[in-house]
Amino acid sequence: MKITFLGATQEVTGSKYLLEKDTTKFLVDCGLFQGDKELRQRNWESFSIEPHKVDAIVLTHAHIDHIGYIPLLVKNGFKGKIYCSKATYELCRILLLDSGSIQEQDAKRYNKKGSPDGVPAMPLYTVADAEYSLQFFQTVKYDERFTIGGSFDITLIRSGHILGAAFVIVSDGKETVTFSGDLGRSDQPIMESPPHIKETDYLVLESTYGNRLHKDADPMTVLGEIVSKTAARGGVVIIPAFAVGRTQMILYYLYQLKKMKVIPDIPIYLDSPMGISVTDLFCRFSAEHKLPASLCADVFDDVTYTNSVQESKKLNRLNGPAVIISGSGMADGGRVASHFKQYIPHAQNTVVFVGYQAKGTPGRALTEGAKDIKILGKSYPVHAAIKKIDSLSAHADYDEILEWLSHFEKKPKKVFLTHGELESAQALKEKIEERFGWSVVIPEYLESFDLD
Repeated sequence: MKITFLGATQEVTGSKYLLEKDTTKFLVDCGLFQGDKELRQRNWESFSIEPHKVDAIVLTHAHIDHIGYIPLLVKNGFKGKIYCSKATYELCRILLLDSGSIQEQDAKRYNKKGSPDGVPAMPLYTVADAEYSLQFFQTVKYDERFTIGGSFDITLIRSGHILGAAFVIVSDGKETVTFSGDLGRSDQPIMESPPHIKETDYLVLESTYGNRLHKDADPMTVLGEIVSKTAARGGVVIIPAFAVGRTQMILYYLYQLKKMKVIPDIPIYLDSPMGISVTDLFCRFSAEHKLPASLCADVFDDVTYTNSVQESKKLNRLNGPAVIISGSGMADGGRVASHFKQYIPHAQNTVVFVGYQAKGTPGRALTEGAKDIKILGKSYPVHAAIKKIDSLSAHADYDEILEWLSHFEKKPKKVFLTHGELESAQALKEKIEERFGWSVVIPEYLESFDLD
């Protein structure tokens, strides 16, 4: 068995892992690169293997950095099956169409400005391409083995990170490889804790927070303080939030804070069509999380949904305190840009980041103290308060990763650290080697390993 790392190597996005044996080849995850221009350019490069030679794709979960390349692979000739859990498929139906729309909008915006060489920009893929790719999906049940080619047995184990998330366990009859996907956190109010894995020959493990600890402060308390202080000065709280998982967590906390009268009864707006669609899924997939059906309905009913562009624009004329939750989570697209233009220049307002901010994104710049921010080509001064709540992350920090690893009853032959910037991966490598004495590797982009 051979593995090649086609993404998420010494950075956080673009998860793609190619497994090969005999004549069978398949991918675990198929994500877009996100962040700075150099990384995003990789999405446009020729794929390292002809797409029609890839037999299948298996998905850990439905975040764009794990699924967003699928329509392009299909567009370029992939004809195999895409295996995932049912909830992951439902999320892919929402996220991939949205991603196609974003690709089209970006190309249109670029062409409106005029390209320097006169060559019009084309979208990476379109909404129609994304729609077409959905016909290749096949849902599978957790804990039930299925086969790819004559070489691989695959099992998905529910991992608790987001709806539909799974550990992917691959066996060729001799060796076993386990892919963590994004490793969730234990004791979360909505999602279940990640189950413990007792053994595997090889482990592909995320390292997003490999050099950081989430703060001990209760995130709901911190959020309550931020909202209360902003409301007291008549300001608006803008929360750029990922549509899957983080948005629903924020809504749950705001519901509880209102119920306990920690924050005033101010309006809460969910200004993200994708976030609205994902939120609707939560009550359908009740087995995937901890919220009882009755509470699920209460939490998500206490919100004003703004589906249309016209409704979204009205939020830039609010008179009085409010909370606006809007995509995208790293502020690198979506409706939140419009709200930044209106609210970020004024000191009474607050922007709260509640997840990881990749290099090269506006979110990263703002959390590192940028004094002005460029939005659609125009610069705006940053006078609003900029806050970051790390403890709301759905990714395990290094203590939580080490605790999860401590339950292995047999050490892996090798651990591959991916999905983390180099400093983060290097720090986690040292911690794993020091505590467990395991062999740990940080792969290079396009590096291959024989697993035997």
